[in-house]
Amino acid sequence: MIGLFWITEESVHLGAEPEGQGRGVRLTPEGLEAVGTDQRGSWAWADVRAVDVHHVQVRASTGWLMHSVADTVLDLGAGIGEAPPPFELHVRTATDETAELTVHCAVPGGYVQSEYELSLELLHRFVDGTADVARLLEWGRAEGGGTTPWRPAREALLRSWATT
Repeated sequence: MIGLFWITEESVHLGAEPEGQGRGVRLTPEGLEAVGTDQRGSWAWADVRAVDVHHVQVRASTGWLMHSVADTVLDLGAGIGEAPPPFELHVRTATDETAELTVHCAVPGGYVQSEYELSLELLHRFVDGTADVARLLEWGRAEGGGTTPWRPAREALLRSWATT
């Protein structure tokens, strides 16, 4: 996980990769696709005019770390930790249609503010055609073997992906 992006060797998702009947959004070099129960649709980047993220939990880095450690202890010790909350992605098309999609947060307690802001910048660059999801997929195949880099490395990756 890097910022709002869940990156594997085979796919990139916004938020957590959906499991079972969970909802989510898959990003590809061609566009984005709604996945999960009661959520359908796909849009080519060329047809998307805007994407807006709503209701995302965002934390300062210190609060995020303390909350994540507490959640991990609860999950491992008693199995009583909270499930990550959902947020929304609104996709507006060239014909002014708007799709409201549900995505689940990949981090209990929310995302770090700096990574959230860099992720939004990168997401907007996908829409305007100045960044390519293929770069994230390349990283996933080369480096994304199920590990998450430390925060400074995640921020550096988000910055590099957002530059042309």
